[in-house]
Amino acid sequence: MLGCLMAQRILSHLLLPVLCCGALLGTAGCSGKQPSNGLFPVKFQTDWYPQPEQGGFYDALVKGYYKDEGLDVTIVPGGPYGNGLQQIASNAEQFGMGTSDNILEAVGNDEPLIAVGATMQHDPQGIMVHAESPVRAFADLEGRTIAVKPGSTWFAYLEKRYNFHNLHEIPATFSVSNFLQDPRYIQQIFVTSEPFFARKSGAQVRTLAISDTGYDPYRIFFTSTTFLKQHPEIVAKFVRASLRGWRDYLNDSTVANEAIAKLNPAMSRDQMAFTYQALKDGRFITGSDPSGAQLGQFDPTRWQTMYRQLLDLKIVTKPFDPSTAYTTQFLTLSSSPSAKASN
Repeated sequence: MLGCLMAQRILSHLLLPVLCCGALLGTAGCSGKQPSNGLFPVKFQTDWYPQPEQGGFYDALVKGYYKDEGLDVTIVPGGPYGNGLQQIASNAEQFGMGTSDNILEAVGNDEPLIAVGATMQHDPQGIMVHAESPVRAFADLEGRTIAVKPGSTWFAYLEKRYNFHNLHEIPATFSVSNFLQDPRYIQQIFVTSEPFFARKSGAQVRTLAISDTGYDPYRIFFTSTTFLKQHPEIVAKFVRASLRGWRDYLNDSTVANEAIAKLNPAMSRDQMAFTYQALKDGRFITGSDPSGAQLGQFDPTRWQTMYRQLLDLKIVTKPFDPSTAYTTQFLTLSSSPSAKASN
């Protein structure tokens, strides 16, 4: 039955690019033509299908915060095989979602990309084990098998960090069906997602956060260096409206989650409630400061640490200045009329 459910979810996701070109998300992104409403057209490529992990962007869209800034934004959903880095680097789209390690790797490969804000201060990526599993810490993974998205940099970090010699990797399936059938199964997850499905099916689970190992990328949104150079005012407006949306979303998710539910019918209200609460409980969006002052912000020290980790792993193969991979120039909201309106 679970397999049928997953198939149904995947099928419904295939309809999302069509749905996202509908009235809810505006009209600029589908045709690529300059709209007649005087707004600047912007395409924003997300990292997955519509979900609460993108809630602030949907909040800004449906509440008109982008339009307040003179932007006509179309949100283009991602998926397991999307390549937002390539889309933005080629200027096919203007903004995308990703992670700071991926951006550093791309910049190290001479891709013209730059992070402009943090979606999450900490990555909710982790691993999930059954409650009775002897794996209590990452060091306990030696000699075991884990389902991982191929090419995951954090997995390479784990192997080196814990000096594993006998850790086996199999491809992740983006499902919990194998996990439910095998009490020894270990898989890569987002702590804001897969535990919901496992527990709903009766499994007792534990999770370990990758960020606890010292590998802690930001989840970010980014643009191309070309677009930033040509349209710094548009980048400023997009960042300002997006962070305004995230502030609102963390206070009340109702409006944005209604939009997400319409765009992604496979996502139940219970799942969205679980994810939203997990985002808040884990302080993934805001970081450790309860005032919300870290929302969207970057710490240069963390970028430097991530850069050195990638150099050590030989993921980045030639030295460069990691500060060229991000900018903080658009992250001051205190003097913004839009920011004040959302407080």
